[in-house]
Amino acid sequence: MKTTAVILAAGQGTRMKSELPKVLHKVSDKPMIGWVIEQLKNAGCDELIAVLGHKGEMVEPLINKDCRIVYQHKQLGTGHALIQAAKQLKDEAGCVLVVCGDTPLLKAETLQILQKRHQEEGNLVTVLTAIASEPFGYGRIIRNDRRQITAIVEEKDATTEQKRIDEINSGTYCFDQQFLLKALTQLDTNNAQGEYYLTDVVKLAALEGQVGGYILEDFEETLGVNNRIQLAAAERIMRLRKAHELMLNGVTIIDPEHTYIDSTVTVGSDTVIWPNVILQGQTIIGKNCEIGANSRLTDAIIGDRTIIQNSIVWESTVGDYCTIGPFAYIRPQSVLADHVKVGDFVELKKSTVASGSKIPHLSYIGDAVVGAGVNIGCGTITCNYDGKNKHQTVIEDHAFIGSNTNLVAPMTVGAGATIGAGSTLSKDVPPEALALTRAELKIKENWRKNK
Repeated sequence: MKTTAVILAAGQGTRMKSELPKVLHKVSDKPMIGWVIEQLKNAGCDELIAVLGHKGEMVEPLINKDCRIVYQHKQLGTGHALIQAAKQLKDEAGCVLVVCGDTPLLKAETLQILQKRHQEEGNLVTVLTAIASEPFGYGRIIRNDRRQITAIVEEKDATTEQKRIDEINSGTYCFDQQFLLKALTQLDTNNAQGEYYLTDVVKLAALEGQVGGYILEDFEETLGVNNRIQLAAAERIMRLRKAHELMLNGVTIIDPEHTYIDSTVTVGSDTVIWPNVILQGQTIIGKNCEIGANSRLTDAIIGDRTIIQNSIVWESTVGDYCTIGPFAYIRPQSVLADHVKVGDFVELKKSTVASGSKIPHLSYIGDAVVGAGVNIGCGTITCNYDGKNKHQTVIEDHAFIGSNTNLVAPMTVGAGATIGAGSTLSKDVPPEALALTRAELKIKENWRKNK
């Protein structure tokens, strides 16, 4: 049976106090509505319809490849929003799965179970519910003596007794498509908010046939995001999910509560991740690595058995058995081969470093090609910018660059050459040569006494 998913994403989200539509706020570096779409697709939905409204023109470009778009131009309630989507549905057999665009924590497995229950029980409506320790603000599930759902009552319309009910409506439903199309024509605005309530469809279904309810064990999965506090709560849950996934696959995370890993990150077994590490984007980390506290890796590829301490690696590749940091900054388009050392307060930018080379500390290497077995002394700078253009420095295999050296690009230091400490060079250095530039030392004795 065909399943059409409808995503309700037309609300203003005023409590977010943002110029950005609520569903575009990110959880674990992905917009909330992106999570919803991903899980609906993973749940096997055949078609997706998104109902947009407030600032929908900002949302549409992000989702129009995955969803058919309809608009709710007047905010007249969830029932009214679904009426807009219903115009795209045919009067034929099928299921309509309705979810909110601000529920990023819903899992595909849950949506699959909901659909399965709906079909097996032959329900007109199946409601995803949960037990809440603090149900204030949620619609309450009303059941009869036989535990059948008869209605959903919104907080503002609930009696004092109904407000004591702890089973709540998650806002996720599975409808019989033909029944839904008929029921939507019977909705009215006779309620405290003067809106078309989608929950009134449940009451109509109870009069005509069976209403089912799937009580979700994990209440957190149903959480919607209406303000920045709830956004932070969703972020925490999503990142803990990722941390737990990695730990179950052999990664040691010292303090999952204070480690921030995007869902798109891959980490190999026996790698150890220390607190306050941030791993973002398409980062891939190999096996048996150690990522030290306060490091941040964004779209980085890290080989096996590499140690990174208190450093930033951004859109770059690091090989096996490397040591990075502390306080190193590897900027985009840098490539480090195996067994490379980049020490404290070293900055690399758009540079390649071959196997076995060392840049121990306090250097800037930009737009450079560094060969194998090179040693670059403390305070070395590749002077790559002339005020208009960037130029390349080439340091060939086994060269030795003395401390406090300035290499004014474009230039090449030949294989096996040695550069004396304190030199500033602007010409190529032949292989195996010694190059140094030093001003003549002048000493004036008793200078202070005679001053």
